[in-house]
Amino acid sequence: PLSIRNIISKATAKNANESDKQLFWSLFHKPELEFELKGQLLKDLEESPAPSGNETFFDAVFERFWQKSGGGANRDNKNVRFLIQVSKWVAILVLGLLLGFYFNPAKKSSPVYYTSNAPKGSNAEMLLPDGTHIFLNSGSQIKYSIDGTAGIREVFLNGEAWFEVAKMKEKPFVVHTTMYDVKVMGTSFDVKAYQEDNEIITTLEEGSVQILSAGKLKITNEAILKPGDQFTYNKELEQTQVSKVNPKLYSSWKENKLVFVNMELKNLRILLERKYGVDIKIDDEDILDYHYDGIFKGETILEVLEILRYTLPIEYKIVDQNIIIQKLKKEGK
Repeated sequence: PLSIRNIISKATAKNANESDKQLFWSLFHKPELEFELKGQLLKDLEESPAPSGNETFFDAVFERFWQKSGGGANRDNKNVRFLIQVSKWVAILVLGLLLGFYFNPAKKSSPVYYTSNAPKGSNAEMLLPDGTHIFLNSGSQIKYSIDGTAGIREVFLNGEAWFEVAKMKEKPFVVHTTMYDVKVMGTSFDVKAYQEDNEIITTLEEGSVQILSAGKLKITNEAILKPGDQFTYNKELEQTQVSKVNPKLYSSWKENKLVFVNMELKNLRILLERKYGVDIKIDDEDILDYHYDGIFKGETILEVLEILRYTLPIEYKIVDQNIIIQKLKKEGK
C-alpha cells in the first residue's frame, strides 16, 4: 500500500488524476491516521516555501478559529506571536491542500462528495474543511462537497441540521432539500427536512439566506429571510409560509434540549423516536391531537414518559422493547 507521503505527493502533483485526489481526501476521514497525517503535513511545511496569495482569506479563517478556541489574550507575548505565525502557516498548508490550491486549477473534474450521518438516538457535530460548523440531529444524513456543482459549496440534507457557514464571497453555500434550496454566503440557520415529515422548515438565526426553487417546487416569490424568520413548506397543502419565531427554540436540540411549543402528541412521538432511538405506538387515535408544552434536557426516555403521564391524560407500557401509549382509563372501566 502507498504511504501517506506518497499519497500526498501524488495528489498535489500538477498531473494528479481524480483517483489520486480522492485517495488523498479519504485520509481526512480516517481518525486512526490523524497524527501521522498531521506529522507529514508539518514536515512538508518545513520543506516548502510559504504559499503566496489568499493571505487575507487565511488570516480571516485563522482569526475565526483563534477566537473560537478562546484566544486573543496576551498576543504581544513573543512566544504567542510565534505560535500564531506558525499556526497560520499550518492552517494555510492544510486548508490549501483541502481546498485544492496545490491542485491543477486548469483541470476540471467531477465534484467529490462525502457523507456523514447521525443515527437515531444521537447527534453529530462536524467541521467542514472550509470552516463551516454543522450539527446533525438524530436520524439525519448529509452529503457534502466544498467544490460541488458549478464550484459552489453544497450540502444535500435528509433530516435536520444547524449550520454556521464560513463566509466565502466567491463560493456560495447551498443546502439542497427535496423541495427547495437554501442559498447563503455566511450565516447561522437550521433546516429541518426529514423525508417522512409533512413540512420542510428553515429557521434563520443570524445573517441572511435565500430560499430558491428546486426540483418540482416552483416558488413564485423566492424569499430572502431575515434573522428570526422561519420559512415553511407544507408538502400536503403545497403551500409556503414565512413567520416570525424565536430561532433559539428550533436549534435547542444541538444542546441536547427538547423544546415543545404547543406540540401535538403525534408529532411529539416522532421527535422522541428520533431522539432516543425507540419505537412508540399510540393505541388510541383520539389522543393524537393532545398538545404539550415543555422543555427537557438530559432526561431519559422513561423520565420523559413519566412527566408526560403526569401532565396529559395518558398512560404507557413497554412490551417487547416497544413503548405503547394509551388513553388514561378511568377507574372502574
